[in-house]
Amino acid sequence: MSESQALTHYQLIRSGKVRDIYDAGENLLLVATDRLSAFDVILPTRIPDKGRILTDIAAFWFARTTHLCPNHLVTTDIDALNLDQAEREALADRTMVCRKAERIDIECVVRGYLAGSGYKEYATSGTLAGEPLPSGLRLGDALPQPRFTPAIKNDEGHDENISRARLREIVGDELAQQLEATSLAIFTYASELASRAGFVLADTKFEFGWIDGQLTLIDEILTPDSSRYWDAATREPGKEPPSFDKQIIRDWLETQPWDKTSPGPEIPADIVDQARERYQAVYDRLISITDEQE
Repeated sequence: MSESQALTHYQLIRSGKVRDIYDAGENLLLVATDRLSAFDVILPTRIPDKGRILTDIAAFWFARTTHLCPNHLVTTDIDALNLDQAEREALADRTMVCRKAERIDIECVVRGYLAGSGYKEYATSGTLAGEPLPSGLRLGDALPQPRFTPAIKNDEGHDENISRARLREIVGDELAQQLEATSLAIFTYASELASRAGFVLADTKFEFGWIDGQLTLIDEILTPDSSRYWDAATREPGKEPPSFDKQIIRDWLETQPWDKTSPGPEIPADIVDQARERYQAVYDRLISITDEQE
């Protein structure tokens, strides 16, 4: 599935860069497509099976974090949905049936390592989310402890990084503390499990909402689209290692004569294959380590 699909019995209420969201009464259908975006542009090239892999990874983590926070996932089984055969084939293995929630419009980012916009801020001002860090840290270095660095969610463009003090002004002290504590608890647990699969979980972001008055994890969780996974075996001090996501595509695009406006260039097949392999590796390595334990 690459483009948004009209369903006979379910209304499409939002088509994002990757996911299509349908109204299913008391639930939502979150359908992960194979669409590929970079620099806020949806590219003409697709990554085969990307939506299925993202769904598998999100379901994996939702199932393993319920002891830390409830989530909105009901099932990934679409048998009970009112779909015709073509619709069923299009949505199979890439759909999460989720309870509706009142979304909290905050991206709950947790960083364990200096990378991305966090490193850029530190290199400029010695701070992270407006708060000081020790001097002498390098790109890719571990932080003294994981840091909660929230952002105001922006569906149309880049999220706006804010300080924890600003978060308290927006949502109040109690909810700000709850978002931070829950985010850090999930990140710590996920980091430990990921490390057993040979990964460094450098950073991630969570979304929360209210369901029946209870703080609940929503959207997706700990996929390569929302998290930076590094290979622990190849990580070098002072460098940011390749991440298991679409970074290889961003790197290729940076070498092209493209002004970063739609529609963007077609991505070579070998680059697409390498990106797909990195997405798949995250799920394969995670499931293999938990299979050993179980």
